[in-house]
Amino acid sequence: MFGGVFGGSSQKPAQPAPGGMPGMGMGQPQMDPNAQLAAAEQEMEMVTDMFARLGELCYNKCIIQRYSDEELTKAESVCADRCVAKYFQVNREVSDKLAKYSQANQQ
Repeated sequence: MFGGVFGGSSQKPAQPAPGGMPGMGMGQPQMDPNAQLAAAEQEMEMVTDMFARLGELCYNKCIIQRYSDEELTKAESVCADRCVAKYFQVNREVSDKLAKYSQANQQ
Protein backbone atom coordinates (compact mmCIF):
# COMPACT_ATOMS: atom_id res chain seq x y z
CA MET A 1 0.00 0.00 0.00
CA PHE A 2 2.85 2.42 0.84
CA GLY A 3 5.38 0.97 -1.62
CA GLY A 4 6.97 4.28 -2.58
CA VAL A 5 7.19 5.53 0.99
CA PHE A 6 8.38 2.39 2.76
CA GLY A 7 10.94 1.13 0.28
CA GLY A 8 8.73 -0.71 -2.18
CA SER A 9 9.16 -0.80 -5.91
CA SER A 10 8.78 2.40 -7.85
CA GLN A 11 7.28 0.51 -10.78
CA LYS A 12 3.66 0.96 -11.72
CA PRO A 13 1.34 -1.33 -9.77
CA ALA A 14 -0.11 -4.30 -11.63
CA GLN A 15 -3.51 -3.74 -13.13
CA PRO A 16 -6.30 -5.38 -11.14
CA ALA A 17 -7.69 -8.60 -12.50
CA PRO A 18 -11.21 -8.25 -13.89
CA GLY A 19 -13.65 -8.26 -11.01
CA GLY A 20 -11.08 -7.92 -8.25
CA MET A 21 -7.88 -6.41 -6.89
CA PRO A 22 -4.48 -8.08 -7.37
CA GLY A 23 -3.99 -10.90 -4.93
CA MET A 24 -7.56 -10.68 -3.67
CA GLY A 25 -9.02 -13.45 -5.77
CA MET A 26 -11.56 -13.36 -8.52
CA GLY A 27 -15.11 -12.24 -8.03
CA GLN A 28 -14.43 -9.69 -5.29
CA PRO A 29 -15.40 -6.12 -6.12
CA GLN A 30 -12.70 -3.53 -6.64
CA MET A 31 -12.16 -1.21 -3.65
CA ASP A 32 -13.50 2.32 -4.04
CA PRO A 33 -10.67 4.93 -4.24
CA ASN A 34 -12.20 6.76 -1.27
CA ALA A 35 -12.21 3.50 0.72
CA GLN A 36 -8.56 2.91 -0.30
CA LEU A 37 -7.64 6.39 0.93
CA ALA A 38 -9.51 5.85 4.20
CA ALA A 39 -7.76 2.51 4.70
CA ALA A 40 -4.35 4.09 4.01
CA GLU A 41 -5.07 6.94 6.43
CA GLN A 42 -6.19 4.47 9.10
CA GLU A 43 -3.05 2.40 8.58
CA MET A 44 -0.82 5.48 8.88
CA GLU A 45 -2.65 6.49 12.06
CA MET A 46 -2.14 3.01 13.53
CA VAL A 47 1.59 3.02 12.67
CA THR A 48 2.02 6.51 14.11
CA ASP A 49 0.22 5.49 17.30
CA MET A 50 2.33 2.35 17.61
CA PHE A 51 5.59 4.30 17.31
CA ALA A 52 4.39 6.92 19.80
CA ARG A 53 3.51 4.21 22.33
CA LEU A 54 6.80 2.41 21.66
CA GLY A 55 8.82 5.59 22.18
CA GLU A 56 7.03 6.50 25.39
CA LEU A 57 7.21 2.97 26.82
CA CYS A 58 10.91 2.45 26.11
CA TYR A 59 11.84 6.00 27.13
CA ASN A 60 10.10 5.66 30.49
CA LYS A 61 11.63 2.24 31.05
CA CYS A 62 15.20 2.87 29.92
CA ILE A 63 16.22 6.51 30.05
CA ILE A 64 17.54 7.86 33.34
CA GLN A 65 15.74 11.11 34.10
CA ARG A 66 18.82 12.79 35.64
CA TYR A 67 20.42 13.84 32.31
CA SER A 68 24.01 13.89 33.61
CA ASP A 69 25.37 13.36 30.10
CA GLU A 70 24.23 14.45 26.67
CA GLU A 71 24.75 10.93 25.28
CA LEU A 72 22.90 7.76 26.24
CA THR A 73 24.79 5.55 28.61
CA LYS A 74 25.65 2.05 27.42
CA ALA A 75 23.01 0.63 29.80
CA GLU A 76 20.34 3.00 28.43
CA SER A 77 21.25 2.14 24.85
CA VAL A 78 21.18 -1.61 25.47
CA CYS A 79 17.89 -1.31 27.37
CA ALA A 80 16.31 0.73 24.55
CA ASP A 81 17.50 -1.77 21.92
CA ARG A 82 16.07 -4.69 23.87
CA CYS A 83 12.85 -2.83 24.61
CA VAL A 84 12.24 -2.07 20.93
CA ALA A 85 13.14 -5.63 19.88
CA LYS A 86 10.78 -7.14 22.47
CA TYR A 87 7.99 -4.73 21.54
CA PHE A 88 8.18 -5.73 17.87
CA GLN A 89 8.54 -9.43 18.70
CA VAL A 90 5.42 -9.37 20.86
CA ASN A 91 3.57 -7.27 18.27
CA ARG A 92 4.45 -9.82 15.55
CA GLU A 93 3.46 -12.80 17.72
CA VAL A 94 0.11 -11.24 18.63
CA SER A 95 -0.54 -10.35 14.98
CA ASP A 96 0.28 -13.91 13.89
CA LYS A 97 -2.04 -15.42 16.52
CA LEU A 98 -4.86 -13.05 15.59
CA ALA A 99 -4.42 -13.89 11.90
CA LYS A 100 -4.56 -17.64 12.65
CA TYR A 101 -7.61 -17.13 14.85
CA SER A 102 -9.30 -15.08 12.13
CA GLN A 103 -8.53 -17.71 9.47
CA ALA A 104 -9.85 -20.51 11.70
CA ASN A 105 -13.10 -18.60 12.23
CA GLN A 106 -13.55 -18.00 8.49
CA GLN A 107 -13.34 -21.70 7.65
